[in-house]
Amino acid sequence: QVQLVESGGGLVQAGGSLRLSCAASGIIFSISDMGWYRQAPGKQRELVAAITSDGSTNYADSVKGRFTISRDNAKNTVYLQMNSLNSEDTAVYYCNAHAPLTRWGTLRTFWGQGTQVTVSS
Repeated sequence: QVQLVESGGGLVQAGGSLRLSCAASGIIFSISDMGWYRQAPGKQRELVAAITSDGSTNYADSVKGRFTISRDNAKNTVYLQMNSLNSEDTAVYYCNAHAPLTRWGTLRTFWGQGTQVTVSS
């Protein structure tokens, strides 16, 4: 029932920009933190950026000053604006969200299917 639908990935030249979007559906109660992770071939999945329900943000050191995470709570959507992309940003990017399935239930983790971002040298 709960789904995270991502869009915006693709191929871009070094120095270019992309904006990723992720819309959550099937969420009955308020979503807590949302974020973006990425995983390159042969590497572990790592946190790129996260944002809480009140707008507090956190970024990986490697993307600070280049990426911006934002959210629209009315639309249950999180965005990742990626600027000054370089080849090291090439990875599959995954949307993430935490929310309870019941009013007083524990927070659960949900993941999108992933979207490929490829940056040419």
